Amino acid sequence: MRQRTIGRAATLTGVGLHTGEENTVTFRPGEADQGIWFVRADLPSAPRIRVCPENSVEDREGRRRTILRTGEAEVHTVEHVLAAVTGLGLDNIIIEVQGLEVPEPKDGSAAPFVERLEQAGIREQDAERRPFVIRVPVAYEQDGVEILATPHDGLRISFTLQFDNPVLGTQYCSLEVTPESFKEEIARARTFVLYRDVERLRELGMIKGGSLQNAVVVKDDGILNEEPLRYRDEFVRHKLLDLLGDLSILGRPVQGHIRAVRSGHQHNVRFVHALVREHSGAAEYEQLLDQIHFDIRDVQRIMPHRYPFLLVDRILYLKERERVVGIKNVTVNEPFFTGHFPGFPIMPAVLIIEAMAQVGGVLLLNTVENPESKLVYFMGIDNAKFRKPVVPGDQLVLDLHLTRLKSRTCKMAGKAFVRGRLVAQAELLSSIVDRENPAT
Repeated sequence: MRQRTIGRAATLTGVGLHTGEENTVTFRPGEADQGIWFVRADLPSAPRIRVCPENSVEDREGRRRTILRTGEAEVHTVEHVLAAVTGLGLDNIIIEVQGLEVPEPKDGSAAPFVERLEQAGIREQDAERRPFVIRVPVAYEQDGVEILATPHDGLRISFTLQFDNPVLGTQYCSLEVTPESFKEEIARARTFVLYRDVERLRELGMIKGGSLQNAVVVKDDGILNEEPLRYRDEFVRHKLLDLLGDLSILGRPVQGHIRAVRSGHQHNVRFVHALVREHSGAAEYEQLLDQIHFDIRDVQRIMPHRYPFLLVDRILYLKERERVVGIKNVTVNEPFFTGHFPGFPIMPAVLIIEAMAQVGGVLLLNTVENPESKLVYFMGIDNAKFRKPVVPGDQLVLDLHLTRLKSRTCKMAGKAFVRGRLVAQAELLSSIVDRENPAT
């Protein structure tokens, strides 16, 4: 697909959601391959801030916004306007603001931004689009928040919202994001806030520009706004909108399936950085599944295990003292299927962990001299979680990172995937011993 920008300049005026200050945003066409830029037109020399991971700043004050910074210049609350730009499939654009915060239209959604951008006209440019392609599964988990990215032909975002408020409750939405679906299914979803949090947020100096015109205020028995909900599940759709805006920090359109549970701006930004770290060697990972680092004969030379307990078929990738990725092909002929849920074969969870440990053992034995004279003993498991059953015909992709190596004791973080979906994870503790004298 070709890159896209707008045809002419467009302006919109509003009030900063947190600062309460009136402000103007002006959209201007961008050149091909230029990307998305903010310009602080109110500051001397009008500093420019590129939308990219390096310029994202974590909001340590917890003020529910996404921030970009270059030098001393900052721009706050960029998520809604970036969602509009990305949702419409725009690659190159300049966004001028006249203050610290992007103004919030008198609506609380991205729809007014969409309207202005479409009025400016959208045109293709003579350059190919360069998406950020999710090539390997990337999982993030912290503070009860979970986000997972997996390969997908297009962009799909799935979000699960969970609140103890009876009006919000648990909501789930999964959408294939295109300019058409964004306009119809996402853009009109408004910002929301719990009524019980309003005073506390104001005491913290937040939501000075908030009102019933630009936010949905939620009580335990309903909403305070006169306008009814625009979608039956408007709240989770707005969270999906926020996530799309935060993903825009990558600076390129995303190609993949992003699944999020209970995430907000702070975790979304951390996840963006995790994506960048995992895909820093994108060219290498693109061909990973077509490569064999160690075949089964190499694995048998390194590992002492044999049938029926050798649970590694090949090693795809190995970076010494850092990471290893291995494959286990699960067939109906596995001996454990005879007695484990007969008639409903499921791979025992403990054997998934064992497969992880064996793949990790290949990594560990590559850290010592004369690996053929050593053994790897499995010492402990922490934080093990099993998310999906593994059945005959599945191919387990086992991805382990070495997180600590001290003397002959090590710790690894392991994840197991099937068709890009996380099925299990655990932290493994192991020790390297001599084959001749394992007791020492």
